[in-house]
Amino acid sequence: MRLVVFGLSLSSSWGNGHATTYRSLLKAFAARGHDIVFFERNVPWYSGQARDLADPSFCRLVFYENLKDLDRHRADIAAADAVMVGSYVPDGIALGAWVREVAQGTTAFYDIDTPVTLAALENGTCAYLDAASIPAYDHYLSFTGGPILDHLRDHYGSPDPRALYCCVDPTHYGPRAEPKRWDLSYLGTYSDDRQPVLERLLLDPARRAPYLRFVVAGPQYPATIDWPANVERFEHVGPQDHAEFYGASRFTLNVTRDQMVKWGYSPSVRLFEAGACATPIISDIWPGIETVLTPGESIILAASGDDVLPVLAMDDDAARQAIGTSARGEILARHTAAARAAELDAILQHGGTSPSKRVAST
Repeated sequence: MRLVVFGLSLSSSWGNGHATTYRSLLKAFAARGHDIVFFERNVPWYSGQARDLADPSFCRLVFYENLKDLDRHRADIAAADAVMVGSYVPDGIALGAWVREVAQGTTAFYDIDTPVTLAALENGTCAYLDAASIPAYDHYLSFTGGPILDHLRDHYGSPDPRALYCCVDPTHYGPRAEPKRWDLSYLGTYSDDRQPVLERLLLDPARRAPYLRFVVAGPQYPATIDWPANVERFEHVGPQDHAEFYGASRFTLNVTRDQMVKWGYSPSVRLFEAGACATPIISDIWPGIETVLTPGESIILAASGDDVLPVLAMDDDAARQAIGTSARGEILARHTAAARAAELDAILQHGGTSPSKRVAST
């Protein structure tokens, strides 16, 4: 089939997790024999040195300047078997209306931020989707499963809400025999609602255990944050270096945004990446996490620094690594890019039941 995707970014992983998601999913989708065109708005913050994949091998990447510029691509949109519009795409409401008018095939909204999207819809601040558009798309593909799917159907009128979780490409993410530089790492862009959790689960333990080593990697952290002396900082770690980053960590931290905690069933890209690298994960707690990884066996759940510090004190390397190995096994069994591409294929071509929806609804 021919798939057209309008996404936030494929070319740049700077300050967003969308690019990593699109790269792994679409590479695996192309491997199934499909033809893909990805349209990306040409914006300055994802250009220049921030653009780390300007010429992907698995799809055609087209940059456009504005909605009017898309008129010259009408034939591509009309000829596609399916057209997918992603969350956070600039002018997404108008773009979605134009896509649904031009497209002759299946249309889908791909929400990499579903709980954040619904919160913005409720307070009238969503710039890329409006409530009237939801029933107009054939499918609503959601990064979040569980109860939110029923809400999308019952409250917003989506004819076919499906969980399509993020995924990981195991050819890029696997165990690395790196010297351990840090006792606990965190990889993620700054967010107001994640910062209090990062404070509880990493910065507080760092202050209480100055003999341990920590690292926080990601952009947009305010200059006002008081980083303990034993917390190393990186402004950016590119996807090509993620596996090495995780490999150098005895444990890594997963932190979830408030709205995603509220709805639950929202595993992050970083969760799958770290697990595929067999790095033991300490995570905040949210409904449905047990449907992704087994608590106490494949992931360690923590509510405060009091939960984190005893874990970091673990000196049994075999027991520590067993947690990472167990996580890797669960992720490779259900959450690879190939598995997710098969789900997307079934949804777009046949309207089949998504395996991740079945998992999320248990």
